[in-house]
Amino acid sequence: MAKVSLNLVALGVTLLLLAETWAQRAKKSQVDSKPAKAGQCCEEVRSLKIQVANLTSLFGELSRKQETDLRNVVKQIMDLEKRNRQQEDRVTEAESKYSEINNRVEIIQLQSLQSATHTSSDAIYDCASLFTKNYRISGEYNLPKDEFLGTPELSVFCDMETNGGGWTVIQRRKVGLTSFNRDWKQYKTGFGSIRGDFWLGNDHIFRLTRQPSVIRIELEDWEGETRYAEYGYFTVGNELNSYKLFLANYSGNAGDSLRYHNNTNFSTNNKDNDKCLDDCASIRKGGYWYNCCTDSNLNGVFYRYGEHTRNADGITWYGWHGSTYSLKRVEMKVRPVGFHP
Repeated sequence: MAKVSLNLVALGVTLLLLAETWAQRAKKSQVDSKPAKAGQCCEEVRSLKIQVANLTSLFGELSRKQETDLRNVVKQIMDLEKRNRQQEDRVTEAESKYSEINNRVEIIQLQSLQSATHTSSDAIYDCASLFTKNYRISGEYNLPKDEFLGTPELSVFCDMETNGGGWTVIQRRKVGLTSFNRDWKQYKTGFGSIRGDFWLGNDHIFRLTRQPSVIRIELEDWEGETRYAEYGYFTVGNELNSYKLFLANYSGNAGDSLRYHNNTNFSTNNKDNDKCLDDCASIRKGGYWYNCCTDSNLNGVFYRYGEHTRNADGITWYGWHGSTYSLKRVEMKVRPVGFHP
């Protein structure tokens, strides 16, 4: 492109010189005492016209060449940008595949552990024990069967990031396609999808909380605001004791709406264990530690935005949005009291 510009400058200078020469010759012919012959004057004019025409043609050709060169340069830049984007996409894809493979390797290593351990210090029965063995990726894990502890093989979802990690998720509501209006047996063994909406199962929650545990409840409303409640002491009894709930030591910003359910048995639509004349599980349409009946109803009906303002059977937490606002997302998760990240 620099070469083309120099050619254009040289052409301009040449045209100026020709114009000046032509003017001087015309002036000289006017002051000359002896007029030039008409034929000679016409011949000079014709010669100059030919030169001007040739230079004009050359100028046009150079201009067209400059435009062509410019288009070629722009096309080359666009091609380079396209290749750069393709390269970036390949790098991103490679990083994603590496992360996925790394996560799978972690899970395969976990699943290859011995199915039975001999001491409680070697046991793997929750996400906190995985965390201490350097499993730090949030996701689904298969906990091996442990004869020493009497724990079966169990698929769990581990939150290894929130507030230090090590959380075993026992309940989640976020999609709304899984009904939580289930019977006693289903709440005992668990139901739903471990990556979607699920209840881990009262038997499993009982085993997880045989050691002193903390429960964290995370809430989100339909405006995108989030709150949480933590209880520094949380345990659930066995089936003979109707999975009775005990908790204490509230902290958080959502309000203490689970305290009302302390020291209550678990109820479902076919097993009424509440402290009320009414059948709270049937009224609130979920399995829960109903008192008479609720200050919270985290296993209630999933109502989408705008459909919950007149119902008390939704996913409610009275300390935040009251009794008729059904929340968008809920997660309940536990870890041992003595856990240290």
